[in-house]
Amino acid sequence: MQDAGGEEQVIHLRDYLKVIYKRRQTAFTIFIVVFVVVLIGTLSTTPIYRASTKLIIEKSEARNLMMNYMYMPYDPEFYETQNQLIKSTSVARKVVDMLALDKSDYFARNARPQGSLTGIVMGWLRNAWSVVFRTKGVSELGSKADAEARADMIAKTISAGIEVRPVKNSRIVEIGYLSPSPELAKAVADNVARAYIEEVLELNMSSTRHTLEWMNKKAEEELEKMEKAEKALQTYVKSQNLVTVENKLAIVPQQMSELNTQLIKAEAKRKEIETVYAKVKGLTNLSDAENISVVASDPTLLTLKQGILKAEQNIMEYSQKYGKKHPIMIRAVEDLNGLKARKDQEIRRIIESIKNDYEMARSNETTFRRQLGESKADALNLNEKYMEYQMLNREAETNRQLYDALIKKIKEQNITEQVQTVNLLIIEKAETPRSPIKPRKAANAIMGLIIGLLGGVGMAFFVEYLDQTVKSPEDAEARLGIPVLGMIPLQAAGGPPVEQLTLGQQTSAFAENFKAVRTALLLSTADRPPKQILVTSTGPSEGKTVTAVNLAITIAQSEYSVLLIDADLRKPRIHGIFGLGNARGLSTYLAGASDMDIVHQGPLPRLSIITAGPIPPNPSELLGSNRMQEMIASLSSRFDIIICDSPPILSVTDSLILDSMLDSTIMVARAGKTTYDAALKGIKALLNLKSHIVGLVINAFDVKKNEYSYYRYHNYYYAEEEHEAPKK
Repeated sequence: MQDAGGEEQVIHLRDYLKVIYKRRQTAFTIFIVVFVVVLIGTLSTTPIYRASTKLIIEKSEARNLMMNYMYMPYDPEFYETQNQLIKSTSVARKVVDMLALDKSDYFARNARPQGSLTGIVMGWLRNAWSVVFRTKGVSELGSKADAEARADMIAKTISAGIEVRPVKNSRIVEIGYLSPSPELAKAVADNVARAYIEEVLELNMSSTRHTLEWMNKKAEEELEKMEKAEKALQTYVKSQNLVTVENKLAIVPQQMSELNTQLIKAEAKRKEIETVYAKVKGLTNLSDAENISVVASDPTLLTLKQGILKAEQNIMEYSQKYGKKHPIMIRAVEDLNGLKARKDQEIRRIIESIKNDYEMARSNETTFRRQLGESKADALNLNEKYMEYQMLNREAETNRQLYDALIKKIKEQNITEQVQTVNLLIIEKAETPRSPIKPRKAANAIMGLIIGLLGGVGMAFFVEYLDQTVKSPEDAEARLGIPVLGMIPLQAAGGPPVEQLTLGQQTSAFAENFKAVRTALLLSTADRPPKQILVTSTGPSEGKTVTAVNLAITIAQSEYSVLLIDADLRKPRIHGIFGLGNARGLSTYLAGASDMDIVHQGPLPRLSIITAGPIPPNPSELLGSNRMQEMIASLSSRFDIIICDSPPILSVTDSLILDSMLDSTIMVARAGKTTYDAALKGIKALLNLKSHIVGLVINAFDVKKNEYSYYRYHNYYYAEEEHEAPKK
């Protein structure tokens, strides 16, 4: 724990004892209530007896038909199942039948506690139920339905009272029953064990019969499914001619691969010829075809070109010897023209040959593509047929396996039908109990004492934790970080007014506490007592005006000249306390409507008072004016101490304005009302203005609830009062 200054606070045992002492009434009340409730409940409870029987529960199971039966290891789920079966309503109903509990009122008289409040209420409800149910039974349900309902109610009651306790490290189970009647407890415990054994045998036989019936019915269904599936498979094989389906599935992929290879080659060849064909397709001049490599490389065309070249050379030679009309010249020209005609014819033939090759390549590609598509379609069709075949074959095989497994299981079940999976043996019968197991009066009384004590102490600390108001000077100093000047005790209602109690009753405890505050205040500084003191609080009705008035009176009684200023210009009270006129006062002076003749003589020779005057519309502006500062400075030379009453800090800013003009501040907190959060906010607001906070005065302190804190501080400050503060 840390205080407001951040220092670590050590919590002592006396702090806890102080809380318990402070909240002793709460703690004592809780203690008495808890202890009395436990005591009444214990004494009013009917004694309950418990009888128990023990039996062995073992799980035995056969591994298979060729092995002997063996005991299985511990199985928590198995034993929990048996425990629930023991406490079931069906077992309880067998107990009712065995003991004929529904034939008489024996169970009703001994099943429920009759001495406790619970027993009385339950008995009344049972009687009311019996009357209503019997009335309805005559007219609606009849005697048989009435008996069945009564038996069921008794069975549910017995089932709720059965206790099953496994014995540790063994297969022994203890079955107990609680009842106000020791004889009934013994009878029910013994018969629950017998009824449980009978229930297990019946369940085992019923389960075996049900299993065999179900398995035989299922085997017939699976046989029908198997025969139907085999017939469907044979019909499909015949209709689709799937005798050689596996061979076909092996050949088809190879054919598709070869067709795909041929298609790729045909497509490549078509593209190659298509390129050449595209070049020669749009030619208008045969001479341009000679620039195409395929045409130019033709052997016949090359031979014709050589012949044309030679003929042109002959014409050049003949033209030098002969004229154009010479027969040799004419024949040479005719030979040249013939060669050119043959060349053009050869070019046309080559172009036509290219076109034919392109058409052939395209036709081949189309043929291979069609064959590949047909092969794929055949493969898909064959796969679909084969998948259908596999599905039918798988269904037939599955049905055959299921049928064979069921037949095998039925034979095993017939052989092991009489084998028990649970071995049960009663090893100890119940005995009539001689003493009740509850209530345990001594233990309950001790438990009531402990719970009451812990509950009372816990409630005391819980109430203390919820109370966040200022309560004791120790807590206030630790949490607020400022000293506590004193504590003003709470005055009883109907007494004299507390505003001037120190004036009329100077020897009262109230006046003595203000003297302690006076002493602490006058000794709060080393050089001299505080001269200008602001008295304020965090909120209204916390006692700041009472503190300011009584503190001024107490200080004036010690031969100091004191000026009491009512600076609460919003809700002034000091003029009413002393019966002074308020037509002129602080507000009129600050507004410039009056001079310094506003000072009134108080009830003591050394006490002067300045009332608030009429309530102004702008209190904050008047208090923060230069005229206020000049007045404080002027009056400080005339009086030893100036005490200024002001509005609450958290309500308005008047106190913060006055704090900047005065040299000391006293915080007032009302015990049980002022919260630490509010006080911390007020202190923080003052510290932000670098205020000198002298200390805290705790007002309306309830001495009866906080005797320890009060007398500790009262004795301390009372001793300090004997040392008078130095006079001016």
